[in-house]
Amino acid sequence: MNHRTRFFVYQKRREEKTKRMTYLQDINSPADLKKFNVEQLKEVCKDLREFIIEQLSHNPGHFASSLGTVELTVALHYLYNTPYDKLVWDVGHQAYGHKILTGRRDVFHTNRKLGGLSGFTNPQESIYDTFVAGHASTSISAALGMAVAASLNGEEDRHVVAIIGDGAMTGGLAYEGLNNACSQPNNLLIILNDNDMSIDSNVGGIKDYLVKMTTSSKYNKMRNRVYQSFKSKNLISEEKKNIVLRFNNSIKSLITQQQNMFEGFNIRYFGPVDGHDLPGLIRVLHNIRDMKGPRLLHIKTVKGKGFKPAEKAAT
Repeated sequence: MNHRTRFFVYQKRREEKTKRMTYLQDINSPADLKKFNVEQLKEVCKDLREFIIEQLSHNPGHFASSLGTVELTVALHYLYNTPYDKLVWDVGHQAYGHKILTGRRDVFHTNRKLGGLSGFTNPQESIYDTFVAGHASTSISAALGMAVAASLNGEEDRHVVAIIGDGAMTGGLAYEGLNNACSQPNNLLIILNDNDMSIDSNVGGIKDYLVKMTTSSKYNKMRNRVYQSFKSKNLISEEKKNIVLRFNNSIKSLITQQQNMFEGFNIRYFGPVDGHDLPGLIRVLHNIRDMKGPRLLHIKTVKGKGFKPAEKAAT
């Protein structure tokens, strides 16, 4: 290949990259995401991942964590009405994509620099950051407080989502939050971002069918109608409801051959689902968004997704 041909190929690649990057350049707030269809959102994910890789090649930061949450971040800001709806990131360094999509793209080069952006979420930095978070297992308890407050204030349209990693889930405070979630009036959604391993065979077959069934609006409307009918006829009390829930959870565990500690807390469990399948993730989140009561969505992601060296040696 001569120099002229090489220059042409290089210029062509730059033009293609610039064309793709127009999606990200047009996003100054989450409201801009809602203008795109799902296919365009896939391109937004590509742009966002490339932007993070390019920025961190000049200014080091927590690299792999944010690459693994790109699709989740786009899906959440696409579906939820932030900042009215609250996103609570347990692991602040998973939130680079969140920062970029919430008006901080043009100053992201100052990340972790003196006088620049914080390496973690910080409410003093942006109204989209709901809680100061590093990696301390605090998201479920913090988000639960926000969800209970919304319920007590009659803000039934306000959604609160806690995003917690599998590492942070090993902290005791996370379990305190889970324990309290079933005893307080709330509609909290907990998203467990499990990036300990790649997507395995558990995502598929009967488990995939159960995720689709239990998150479908028809199933949940019928489920709620049956409960309300029984309640109106005094056929079921809160105590009996808990017995029925435990029986339901036992049947699900028997079918999936999987013990589920979350449903032991009477928190409805959905998953696991592929955290990099953007259309599927949007569909599941949309289906469970307006459900009542505490819920947990288990997603499987690859730390460092999209950059092979980071996938092999995630940091």
